[in-house]
Amino acid sequence: MKDADKLLAKMRQSKTGWKPIDFQRLYEGFGFIKDERTNHTIYIHYKTGLRATIPRHTILANGYGVQAVKTIDKLKDLELESQKDD
Repeated sequence: MKDADKLLAKMRQSKTGWKPIDFQRLYEGFGFIKDERTNHTIYIHYKTGLRATIPRHTILANGYGVQAVKTIDKLKDLELESQKDD
């Protein structure tokens, strides 16, 4: 199991207490590219078009963990659909 998968499993168990570096490891581990803006970091998965925005605060709202899990689940669904079409 790769590090990003382990981190995703931890996020499924607890949606709180995550820092921006955790989201960076998660998203980049699943192939997202980081685009830093003024107050936010945007992660873009160019193959699927999925995007995630994370503020650069040290303390993040719980909803970012929930959204991260949903985004990665959506990515996995899209990859499975793509494999079926091949």
